[in-house]
Amino acid sequence: MKEKKLRSSEWFGHNDKMGFVHRSWMRNQGHPDHMFQGKPVIGICNTWSDLTPCNAHLRDFAEIVKRGVYEAGGFPLEFPVMSLGETLMKPSTMLWRNLASMDVEESIRANPLDGVILLTGCDKTTPSTIMGACSVDLPTLVVPGGPMLNGNWRGKKVGSGTLTWKLSEALIKGEITSEEMREAESCMSRSAGHCMTMGTASSMACTVEALGLTLPNAAAIPAVDARKKVMAHLAGNRIVEMVKEDMTISKILTREAFENAIKMNAAIGGSTNVVLHLLAIAKRLGIPLDLNDFDALASKLPMIVNLQPAGSYLMEDLFYAGGLSAVAKAMKEHLKPTPTANGKTLVENAETAVNYNEAVIGSTAAPFMEEAGIAVLHGNLCEKGAVIKPCAASAHLLKHRGKAVVFESIEDYHARVNDPDLDIDKDSVMVLKGVGAVGYPGMPEVGNMDLPKKILEQGITDMVRISDGRMSGTAYGTVVLHVAPEAAVGGVLALVQNGDMITLDVPNRSLNLEISAEELAARKALWKAPEPQAVRGYAKLYIDHVNQADEGCDMDFLVGGSGAEVSRDLH
Repeated sequence: MKEKKLRSSEWFGHNDKMGFVHRSWMRNQGHPDHMFQGKPVIGICNTWSDLTPCNAHLRDFAEIVKRGVYEAGGFPLEFPVMSLGETLMKPSTMLWRNLASMDVEESIRANPLDGVILLTGCDKTTPSTIMGACSVDLPTLVVPGGPMLNGNWRGKKVGSGTLTWKLSEALIKGEITSEEMREAESCMSRSAGHCMTMGTASSMACTVEALGLTLPNAAAIPAVDARKKVMAHLAGNRIVEMVKEDMTISKILTREAFENAIKMNAAIGGSTNVVLHLLAIAKRLGIPLDLNDFDALASKLPMIVNLQPAGSYLMEDLFYAGGLSAVAKAMKEHLKPTPTANGKTLVENAETAVNYNEAVIGSTAAPFMEEAGIAVLHGNLCEKGAVIKPCAASAHLLKHRGKAVVFESIEDYHARVNDPDLDIDKDSVMVLKGVGAVGYPGMPEVGNMDLPKKILEQGITDMVRISDGRMSGTAYGTVVLHVAPEAAVGGVLALVQNGDMITLDVPNRSLNLEISAEELAARKALWKAPEPQAVRGYAKLYIDHVNQADEGCDMDFLVGGSGAEVSRDLH
């Protein structure tokens, strides 16, 4: 079979003016002539940044990947892209997920690359890089940066993020002091890596492995474990082979691969944020995937991984127990034989897996929760859908009717939530408006609102909460999220008033505002769109073009792809 011409040869393979230009300036880095002669050029897309603590170790990982690429006969070239640090960036990294994807897409397309390694970690660095790579469609392999070591505070395992929400509640109730809370900071975050709970970073790493874009068991290896470096080295080897095989990202990310990923997200008790990211990734490739698929494919599947926030253990424990391969082996009856980056299917990669700890990885016969997948709700309050994570919710609240306590904005919430005169009780339904993609550009993780102090002091730890925003994958509670259409664009959520009765029925997948059609029409007639939160720059572009949550919150003009071809030269 005739070997496919390398894409990079359009830059380095010509003995003319442009060939001279492309090679000559690269030579100032000391590259010898033979590096430009038919070696697959591998772009190492690095999301390292000191401002993204979860990815701060990826500078070193890039060098390890390079070793693997050189060993396999490739030419590695590292390039930076916008890094999205969940814990520092305001107002929300979700605002820039799409911008980062544009950075990745255009960087890959514009440069002489034959294949790409994506170095990821923190929440949005994973979907943003994959979205961008999908729109170019070169051979692509993901190297997840890995979770931190288990947190340890006062002799107990503690999970990043999850401990944050627990300590926040304890501080409000006066159960701990500010000094004690400060003490816990280093105890929670004690090594390089991303959150070690089954938050969004871990959920996305596992999801990407389930999609087939990593080497087997890459997701769960702790960032500081030497075996993570081995995996990075082997990834450098493999991406060169993938280029030779012309194994592009679209050949791996089939509809069936997305189905496997959705099912595995249920098995691990993964984050609701995965819904938004998978929808956006699928639409970059033209894969038919919609919100209801998440419910139809996986809502009835069991949770067999016992990790915080829905369970007890952490990612380090999952790795020692056998990693995602052991989970896939337990779930094999539900998975389809789709190709992965190493040429084998997800199930084939899991054939030799062993479950070393059944307290961490259960089975479909003895799960930790019978039905744990994301539930998709419909009703007059969420005409295009909303989501809830049943495994993180309180069972007694999954069917609930209560009066609405409405917060018109996040500022309104902060101003009034702890007012002793707030008319609220344990049966009330907290409603937060204006925190969707348009209303609070970027759709922040504020959906798991802290309960009012006076409610917490009664010993109540959960209430039904509804918003058009998101919540951290490390969070928990009976929280309805991603209400679409959102309040800022005139969704029914915008029309809810204090005292309205709301009915949540998760078993029957419904969320309804108990109001007559006439009253609803009257409120709609009086509704006025809020002033936009930005009038210039990227934030304005985002507001003007972002899709709603049921479509993944990508930009309307970014859906799809433009391929890898660049037809015009620079001189």
